[in-house]
Amino acid sequence: MLNQNQPAEKLKLSRRNVPENISPLEGYSALLQRIVSSRGVTEASELSSALSDLQPVGTLMGVKEATSRLTEALEQQQRVLIVGDFDADGATATALSVRSLRSFGFEHVDYIVPNRFEYGYGLTPEIIDVAAPYSPQLIITVDNGISSVEGVDYAASLGIDVIITDHHLPGNQVPAAVAIVNPNQVGDNFGSKNLAGVGVVFYLMLAFKQALIKSDYFAQKKLPVPNLVQWLDLVALGTVADVVILDRNNRILVEQGLRRIRSGRCSQGILALLSIGKKDYKQTCSQDLGFVCGPRLNAAGRLDDMSLGIECLLTDSVSTAYEYAAELDTMNRTRRELESGMKESALSQLDSILLDPDSLPPIICLYHEDWHQGIVGIIAARIRERYYRPCLIFAPGTQGEIKGSGRSIPGVHMRDVIDRVATLHPGLVEKFGGHAMAAGLSIRKEDFEQLKSATVAVVEGLTDANLFKEEILTDGALAQSDYSLDVAKELAQVIPWGQGFPAPVFDDEFQVVARRELKQAHLKLKLKPKGQQSVIDAIAFNVDMEKWPPIGGKAHLLYQLSINEYNGVRSLQLMVQRLIE
Repeated sequence: MLNQNQPAEKLKLSRRNVPENISPLEGYSALLQRIVSSRGVTEASELSSALSDLQPVGTLMGVKEATSRLTEALEQQQRVLIVGDFDADGATATALSVRSLRSFGFEHVDYIVPNRFEYGYGLTPEIIDVAAPYSPQLIITVDNGISSVEGVDYAASLGIDVIITDHHLPGNQVPAAVAIVNPNQVGDNFGSKNLAGVGVVFYLMLAFKQALIKSDYFAQKKLPVPNLVQWLDLVALGTVADVVILDRNNRILVEQGLRRIRSGRCSQGILALLSIGKKDYKQTCSQDLGFVCGPRLNAAGRLDDMSLGIECLLTDSVSTAYEYAAELDTMNRTRRELESGMKESALSQLDSILLDPDSLPPIICLYHEDWHQGIVGIIAARIRERYYRPCLIFAPGTQGEIKGSGRSIPGVHMRDVIDRVATLHPGLVEKFGGHAMAAGLSIRKEDFEQLKSATVAVVEGLTDANLFKEEILTDGALAQSDYSLDVAKELAQVIPWGQGFPAPVFDDEFQVVARRELKQAHLKLKLKPKGQQSVIDAIAFNVDMEKWPPIGGKAHLLYQLSINEYNGVRSLQLMVQRLIE
């Protein structure tokens, strides 16, 4: 969602550059060709969704060592424990690991997910103690572990081997695991550095399957060779929900997963999540994964225990999946209520300390003792959107700690900022991790003001005022023939959109033919595009009614084509992102 509140003078509206001589992309409309070419696609092959065009499995560093250890574990039927993470990427990666290993013939596969409120993130020594009742001989981390030096050492002291699968950036020291599979580790030449945690697991399981086929394992055991493609729906969901960059490799993974969902050949849990979100699985697009399935799945990890979400993805029972999805939906409603209250509190806190909007610091740091640590990441994202500043939001943790979650803007690498603060002020930051756009950290409550001052100083040294002028790139105006249900469907479903490959956003001038205020500051509109006679339905969410023109007035709008479904009838609707002027 684009920033609805950024003052006009702080915005720069630019239309994407389209190459002059676009090579025809067979099978795509002229509009879609224009859109993808402005995102750097010049050949039809770059839009291929064929699995054969994925980066080769063997080029991912660490898979050989990991598959060797997995083979040993399988031959001896060792007890394997998956240690997941408490977000949608971690949940899908955990479910994929469990399903895959069991399909290979493992008889003892369990999983645990650290409770974020008690243990925090990653494979800590405390989590090893939690894992002890399972008596694991092998632990596999998914979507975490690259910074778990102490946890891996503690596991080794107990005779437990650890395979790390992760995609987060490594620190100065990496754990002494038996194998590390992470495209972002030093020395890895894998062609895509943007795999989500679930994508890394998918590659490892592919490599393991290939190793087992080569050793004639399935024939000797008279077992069917598992088709890992059947679980690409999980890969698609985790990849989109984790907001990793949708490079060519990730677009293939997501598109293949979407095709399985639209055909109904996917997890009953995903079908249930779509159903309870009032989405037709046959029309699923990448935005549905990010805005319907992802938040409901994440709600479990934010408020309670991600095991509920994982069980939703593991069950093959239609009724059980729907029961889990309903519970997740209830949690998500609670999450939204908490988010609304925290956002209001955060904005009030900012209003009380900022006399002038121009006095905003280069990074916003806020803490409140009543805030919920499971929601801080969302609030950081909301504040970042409103003020176009990187943001760190803190809430109480345990034992005198407070835990923060950060979200950033292009040009400010959040993890590197925290790393720099930790280097300049030894002992200030107790734990941290993440990547360019998002990171998390823990500090002592009494150190918050020092942390805030130190972080502001670091970001001031890295930036200038021009960085904080938000630039919005649009795909220009639409021709009259483009305002159609068929075009909206093509834009939604032909290509997966996401981080780094953004969904089409258009801008144009409209006349307001009709407007109706809905509850919660939403507007239902009828608009006439400039120079056209057709009237189009539109909706705008969370708007300032006083700034919107009256009936008969003109409005320059940023919008997306969308499909509204009501009582089984599908119609074109513009989803207004913001009023430009």
